[in-house]
Amino acid sequence: MPINYRWIFFILLFFDYQATAKDQKDMPVRLVMIGLSHGHSHWIFQEEYQGNFELVGIHEPNAGLIHQFKERYKLDDALFFPDLDKMLDELQPDGALAFGPISEHLNVVRACAPRGIHVMVEKPLAFSLDHAKEMEQLAKLHQIHLLTNYETSWYPTTDAISNYVKNSEAGLGPLRKAVFHHGHKGPKEIGVGPEFLEWLTDPEKNGAGALIDFGCYGANIMTTLMQGEIPVSVMAITQTYKPEVYPLVDDEATILVEYKEAQAIIQASWNWPFDRKDMEVYGTKGYCIALDKQKLKTRFEGEHRETLNLINIEDTGTQSNPFEVFGSVIQGSVVMSEFGLYTLENNLLVVEILSAAIESAKSGKRIYLKEKNSIYE
Repeated sequence: MPINYRWIFFILLFFDYQATAKDQKDMPVRLVMIGLSHGHSHWIFQEEYQGNFELVGIHEPNAGLIHQFKERYKLDDALFFPDLDKMLDELQPDGALAFGPISEHLNVVRACAPRGIHVMVEKPLAFSLDHAKEMEQLAKLHQIHLLTNYETSWYPTTDAISNYVKNSEAGLGPLRKAVFHHGHKGPKEIGVGPEFLEWLTDPEKNGAGALIDFGCYGANIMTTLMQGEIPVSVMAITQTYKPEVYPLVDDEATILVEYKEAQAIIQASWNWPFDRKDMEVYGTKGYCIALDKQKLKTRFEGEHRETLNLINIEDTGTQSNPFEVFGSVIQGSVVMSEFGLYTLENNLLVVEILSAAIESAKSGKRIYLKEKNSIYE
């Protein structure tokens, strides 16, 4: 039988392709960081957040901040690029992390999307509907992933509650009310860096104060729990208890989000006596109260008392490293669930809720989303 060299060629080509694909999948994802002023930018340099990725470049215009990071983390001068476009063109990274003012998120996407560079911004996606819509258009046009990172996305209790809500047989019953408590004593009071404090308390760069900084957490989680249902209306009350510290923005905000058959009460504050990231979720047959990222109290129909559960990442499969999550999404080994915590569709709705809350706080009126030309209409 004559040897069919054509088939041998195709077989060898197939195995070479498979090996190359595997090698590419196993290679570290190459990331750049755009901005260092957000307090959470330190995470990527800490040992507990290392993984199958490599930070290959940083763009930060503040020379003093660059010096601080170089000294603290012993970073090489070659890692820093004064020109954003040059960094992106020279390095051609897989993904970019935005850790600057929220108002700059759009510019990051404008720079990265046409180059095919995926983006993950620190929460929230934006505070402006116009910004959010343009970011969505750019991401879809250039087929990039655009994720938003929240610390509460790494909490096993967040996933555990989501599973209770999704599973009709778990004992919670249909969701009726959720109450979210997020915040701390205040950014100045807890000692955030001056570069972070400068834009966090600037309504042009942050959109508002506590309303944006911590109201976004509850809006994000509730959007997942409600599987992307558009709220009927949003009402908000904001106050500034410390005008001598925060003269331009609120330090206290309560947001009421109305759904057809449920409510969310989002309490965002720079006045809590202690740091808080906890929530309560009530169904028709029971409730779940997340005290922190691991402790979860539950009580269901037929039970006479609460049960305190200790939830670990092994119980829920929660990914506690956001940079690993971003890299896995880029590589295609992780596919986000619809209206998942990181997803673009979730965070577009978060922006809509926050934007309505800002408008409501200013006008004193309930804002009906469908009358505002909703993103999803």
